[in-house]
Amino acid sequence: MKKLIRFRVCFSIGLILVVASGVGCRARQADRGARGNGDDYFDPMRLDGTYALGPRGEFGEEILDVAFENVHFGFDSYNIPQSERLKIQAVADYMHEHPEVTVLIDGHCDERGSREYNLSLGEHRALSVRAVLISEGISGDRIHTRSFGSEVPLDPRSNEEAWARNRRGEFTLFRP
Repeated sequence: MKKLIRFRVCFSIGLILVVASGVGCRARQADRGARGNGDDYFDPMRLDGTYALGPRGEFGEEILDVAFENVHFGFDSYNIPQSERLKIQAVADYMHEHPEVTVLIDGHCDERGSREYNLSLGEHRALSVRAVLISEGISGDRIHTRSFGSEVPLDPRSNEEAWARNRRGEFTLFRP
């Protein structure tokens, strides 16, 4: 048990360092014009403390009879296109109807980029989705995030179609 707690603490600290280092990359992205395509609906870099990393831990029993569509992202971006907002709204509606439910948002990337960069980008993607759920009235303590970077692809191929499928946020719901 102590090993698990130590691992979680070390992992959380490491993840915070990775996310913090990603902020510097964000400024370089803006210089390259990689902030999105104009359809993006808010800037997650302007979020206050209520959008910080959610607590990690035991989530409860996974809900397997309900599934939601993945939220897809543009290349090298964690801004949520307006076209993807309805997917998040469906999760928010379900969570309003089921106040005991919590959600885990997994952020994923395609294979391009370093491991560290992709872990940071995946976390930013998960946090962007989390921010939208909070803006829809879901309490932040019901929303958990984590990043897999490029480690868990939906499509293992190396082409545009596969990369587009792998740039995603995934939802897993839990009940106590």
